[in-house]
Amino acid sequence: MSAVIFAPLLPWPVIWGLAGFAGLLLAFALWRGLAGWALRSLAAGVLVLALTGPSLQQEDRKPLTDIVLLVVDESASQSLGDRADQIASAVDSVQAEVAALPNTELRIVTFADGADDAGSLAMTALAEALAEEPRARVAGAILITDGQVHDLGLVPALPAPLQVLLTGLETDWDRRLVVVDAPAFAILGEEVMLKLRIEDQGAVPDSPGGFAQLTIAVDADPPATYDVPVGEDLELPVTLPHGGMNVLQFSVAVGAGELTDRNNAAIVQINGVRDRLRVLLVSGEPHAGERVWRNLLKSDASVDLVHFTILRPPEKQDGIPVTELSLIAFPTRELFVEKIDEFDLIIFDRYRMRGILPMSYIDNVVQYVKNGGTVLVSAGPEYGAVDSLWRSPLAEILPVEPTARVVEEGFQPALTDLGRRHPVTEGLEALAPEGGWGRWHRLIEVNPLRGQIVMSGPGDRPLLVLDRVEQGRIAVLASDQIWLWGRGYEGGGPQLELLRRLAHWMLKEPELEEESLTATAKGPVLTITRRSVQDVPPGDLTVTGPDGAEVTLVLPEVSPGRYQTDWAASLLGLYRLEQGDLTRVVAVGPQAPKEFEETIATGDTLAPLAAPTNGGVLRLEAGNPDIRAVRTDRQAYGRGWIGITPRGAYLTEDIRVASLMPGWLYLLLAAGFAVAAWLIEGRRRRLA
Repeated sequence: MSAVIFAPLLPWPVIWGLAGFAGLLLAFALWRGLAGWALRSLAAGVLVLALTGPSLQQEDRKPLTDIVLLVVDESASQSLGDRADQIASAVDSVQAEVAALPNTELRIVTFADGADDAGSLAMTALAEALAEEPRARVAGAILITDGQVHDLGLVPALPAPLQVLLTGLETDWDRRLVVVDAPAFAILGEEVMLKLRIEDQGAVPDSPGGFAQLTIAVDADPPATYDVPVGEDLELPVTLPHGGMNVLQFSVAVGAGELTDRNNAAIVQINGVRDRLRVLLVSGEPHAGERVWRNLLKSDASVDLVHFTILRPPEKQDGIPVTELSLIAFPTRELFVEKIDEFDLIIFDRYRMRGILPMSYIDNVVQYVKNGGTVLVSAGPEYGAVDSLWRSPLAEILPVEPTARVVEEGFQPALTDLGRRHPVTEGLEALAPEGGWGRWHRLIEVNPLRGQIVMSGPGDRPLLVLDRVEQGRIAVLASDQIWLWGRGYEGGGPQLELLRRLAHWMLKEPELEEESLTATAKGPVLTITRRSVQDVPPGDLTVTGPDGAEVTLVLPEVSPGRYQTDWAASLLGLYRLEQGDLTRVVAVGPQAPKEFEETIATGDTLAPLAAPTNGGVLRLEAGNPDIRAVRTDRQAYGRGWIGITPRGAYLTEDIRVASLMPGWLYLLLAAGFAVAAWLIEGRRRRLA
């Protein structure tokens, strides 16, 4: 290829100035009517041309092929329906079409789900592919996707048409469950509002009434199913059943022909906190441990303590006039009849039946426990006496009976085999000071009737017994000397931790349940923990993934009563864990990965990106399009075809530059034109 180039001997402004001055002189010559003005103009032109330094450049060029970028979406949503087959067919078709075009190459780039649930990063993949190729050779970009792209803000500047080949079918439809609003925590006993919405997308079939079945389950409780409207925000009032983490599971029945059920379920975890823990402490008589109970409970700002102490029993006759006693009458009827259900825990600390509380009041306590209440009995020598609580209606639910013997000797409390596995006492031995726990010096001998013996005293006698009574729970501590641990006697012991766990177990905190199955997710790794107090190890664990695939795991025992393993989940979404009659649902990442939040194939998001490049959006459902070469300024798509714009790129292999004319020729021509003009003008003057 040849071209004329210029290498001026003077700066261009100077050359243009000289040319302008020459033009003024020629205009003056023309005005004066000089006969040689035309020749003089040629002479001036030759001189100006010489100053510009014209040269003839010749290039040896090697044509380069045009490049077409094919970006293929292989994210998880492309596995729905027959999209994978559409992709395979489209890739084969594009390869064949580009191979048939002259001087054209194809670059294929694939991408999967973005890291950390970032979704389909199609624009990122396109930008990276474009950065690896010379822009001058890119004749077009073809994107095979379902249109659900999550990085639209990163679209690169394309030098050629962007064509979108859309997978999926126009008849696809999908139903999804969206948690619009859910609190992270809620106060027990108070109603909290959740907001959900069921959405239908795509070519939704006719549904009479527009209702769907919504199933709700709290923790492992039996689920409940309701018919709810589709497309409306649902406000769901929830009252948490217990403290700690409450797992609420929501699922929508799968509709006929629905594209996927990966977004039909959701899990909401709400931490239940107690606004105030109401405790009723009933002390039968003053003793060294009474103040320990009171100080322990009053030290917690979240505890409302009502303390009932019998300072003056009815049988005490000391002659003091009643009018001189400054004792306040205790509202026993209000506490044990009218407001007993408002207490979270009732503690009987060395209480003996002296006629202050009528039997009907004690019977109210029995009903309170059966209806879900909790009672802790801290027994002293009075437990084996004739006025013991065992002689009251409370005996119906007490797990131990007294023998009337009091063991007065020093002993170190010990955990039973069951106690080493029970969540109330598990691991307490690790909290012992050097030399072991401090000793206690009194034990009330009791015979176990039922329940779980988790701590023992001298001669393996029961020390701490736990039991369930219908919906409630009861515990008996067969000694009144736990306060010695609090005082640090002989090194003390884990008084606070033991009583904290005991209270949480009685209040039905899930983490203190004897038989429990829990799982926590850290990234894709599930830490699965099974707690059991049974002598026989639990069976295999079945894990059901969000795609319905099942995996069977064996949990090794890591400590007495605790079985645990780490398992890497392969997919994001909801996993269901089942072991015997225990179930647990846990979310790895979001409930529905970003790829499955919206699954209907659409070109609405990519059409505005393709339009400025003269490209378009075509559905593969209608067939694989032909590929044509079109001019840069023309629309590059139509019915059944898409276009690319040939770039005509080349590689310059050699350049040769030669002066257009030698310098002496410029001077000869300029001089010849000037002399000719002078001769013509001189001849005219002679003729005149």
